[in-house]
Amino acid sequence: MRVGLLSGGAEKRSVPFIHRPLCLNRHGSNAPDGAMNLQHMPDGSEEPLFDVASHGPPSRPRGTLKQGDTFAVFDLYGDMGVSVGMPDGIYHADTRHLCLWSLSIGGEEPLFLGSTILDGNAGLAVDLTNPDIHGGAQKLIPKDTLHVVRFFFLWQDAAHERCSIQNHGSAPVDLVFTYRFDADFIDLFEARGARRKARGLPLPPVMQPGRVELGYRALDGVEARTRVEFRPTPETLTAGRADFRVKLAPGERTSLFATIAAGPQGEAMRRPFLQSLQQACRATRAIRSDMASIVSSNARVNDVLERSAADVAMLLTPTPQGLYPYAGIPWYSTTFGRDGLLTALSMLWADPGIACGVLKRLADLQATETDPEADAEPGKILHEMRGGEMARMKEVPFARYYGSVDSTPLFVLLAGRYYERTGDLETLRGLWPAILAALGWINGAGDRDRDGFLEYHRATETGLSNQGWKDSFDSTFHADGRLAEGPIALVEVQAYVYAAKVSLARVAHDLGDADLATGLALEAATLAERFEAHFWCPDMGTYALALDGQKSPCRVATSNPGHALFSGIVREDRAASVIGRLMDADSFSGWGIRTVARTEARYNPMSYHNGSIWPHDNAVAALGMARYGHTQAAVNVLEALLDAGCSLPLGRLPELYCGFRRRKGRGPTLYPVACAPQAWASAAIFAGVQACLGIDFRPETEEVIFRRPRLPPSISELSLKNLRVGRTELDVTVQRRGEDVAVGVDRRVGHGQAVVLL
Repeated sequence: MRVGLLSGGAEKRSVPFIHRPLCLNRHGSNAPDGAMNLQHMPDGSEEPLFDVASHGPPSRPRGTLKQGDTFAVFDLYGDMGVSVGMPDGIYHADTRHLCLWSLSIGGEEPLFLGSTILDGNAGLAVDLTNPDIHGGAQKLIPKDTLHVVRFFFLWQDAAHERCSIQNHGSAPVDLVFTYRFDADFIDLFEARGARRKARGLPLPPVMQPGRVELGYRALDGVEARTRVEFRPTPETLTAGRADFRVKLAPGERTSLFATIAAGPQGEAMRRPFLQSLQQACRATRAIRSDMASIVSSNARVNDVLERSAADVAMLLTPTPQGLYPYAGIPWYSTTFGRDGLLTALSMLWADPGIACGVLKRLADLQATETDPEADAEPGKILHEMRGGEMARMKEVPFARYYGSVDSTPLFVLLAGRYYERTGDLETLRGLWPAILAALGWINGAGDRDRDGFLEYHRATETGLSNQGWKDSFDSTFHADGRLAEGPIALVEVQAYVYAAKVSLARVAHDLGDADLATGLALEAATLAERFEAHFWCPDMGTYALALDGQKSPCRVATSNPGHALFSGIVREDRAASVIGRLMDADSFSGWGIRTVARTEARYNPMSYHNGSIWPHDNAVAALGMARYGHTQAAVNVLEALLDAGCSLPLGRLPELYCGFRRRKGRGPTLYPVACAPQAWASAAIFAGVQACLGIDFRPETEEVIFRRPRLPPSISELSLKNLRVGRTELDVTVQRRGEDVAVGVDRRVGHGQAVVLL
């Protein structure tokens, strides 16, 4: 068990933050009348209210657990809903099934002793004790008499709690333990701050011995139910309260059990607590069984490595097409195209099975017809899907929404990279129709003016105005701060298209389509030439952020060209200049590369996309640096991310943090409503390790390649276990030897080998 106070990126308010009444950040827009809500900004522009609301710091830090389509947000006492305005609760399929869950002892709030998320995200453990309990003027039970341990975990769409109580006093105790609970059944977008004109109706509670069922009928007639069951049967039970009379002799202990089922899982209600816990732990181990593990010589770094792996595993969610990494908690616990694709790319070396699940699911959800409200066109890959009431009622356009310009080329790129990693031609054969449809969109409807660049422009006013990964309303702008007007061609999107076509050419060749292979290679070469001609800014020493609708470059120094390095589209003689701009003092804060350099007009270290630091963005850039032989720069980026993780609660990298300059004795400043965990942030550490060690694969010869490997200064030895290629499994240890490293094979199954290229 790793001890530490719970905290998430969304809960520590380290910087001022503007509260906005409607909050649908980066994935959603809703106005009560169906129109876009706009806020007038000081510069005269209008901002769609896509931000998640911040209500100020909570009185208790938060933590999260997730299993399948259910997740829970609780405070460090194990309660939910005690702090007003926080997103506490148990959520299932974009609906909050429990908004209040609190424990009191003798009518008083317990005293907090400690709290932790267990290794592997197995559950929440909370240590409490009683305050002084009085009866009138008389003290009946002195404080610190009872040791109360609450243990909480999720399994099969249900939350399970065991409350163990032991009397450490010298006299018997007789007092009442009370659980209070409630369910509001609000949509996730309401929890984020959306305002609705109307809601459905609560259903009458259904009472049974030891059990309460709360219900809600949505506006479309769909019913949601939450079942709360206690063991042993409470002395009194109402639709919102359960009282247990606890009598303990000195040294005696007892336990109370509760199960909150958010889905139709009657089996989960009946199964014993320990049996459910064992099954949940086995399921988690099974998810991680195919994932390579990383262990270092640095204990603090190991906390970050383990938490990152555990968070990726927790976010991997069973779907009909296979495991899919849901984007993040609490706001994005669902299928997102871009997030899943970039997570799979970051994890590809460690677990290619993730990529397989992502590709199959997104192929199944690929758009087949034109739907302007959903920004859908045939061949496009999903941006986001939601199953809550507001999506079903079309109050938000995200039941299935396709408004991202990069998901489609990233889908094609992942397919090609998956084949390079595994040699699995049969999977690619099955995906081939979806891949060809995606290519058709890239070369067709995606290139609106037929200039050879992939552009975006939302089809309706309710869609996202910016549709790259930086999709805040103000994330694409010119050097003078003017917002760019579309259609917009982003620098990284052209790079993804280039890499996708280069990678897919080999697949086409191996599938016997020589003409397509030749055509893809030619298209990629032509795109690279046009890319250099239109995006390169010699006076800046890097590439423009984008081309606007008039083909004028947005001459702004950003982190986006790091993705161009990752793709390989950057000209060899310009790579050093691009890397230099990413790593200079204006862009590199010491905690990572800022999304926007601090010299630019819209730079704000507290913004979502204009000066903040995103771990996944840094990891992609590190992979690009290593690709061009600048391994030391990649090492510096990974070291910054590891240092940040070591400074943050639970060793967890959040979705983003603020871009303030690193100062001695201080950790990074948290962004107030960042998701933690976030899939691509957790996967960033894996991508960073790959960049520093130069890990690559040759599936045809079952070789693991280490190209120009280096280790960060904080690590003298790194062990990689369960590296798989073909039928070969390797355990490898990398050790520092002066300025160089040595690579040794500790275990080998099969005939493959490790190869070091210096």
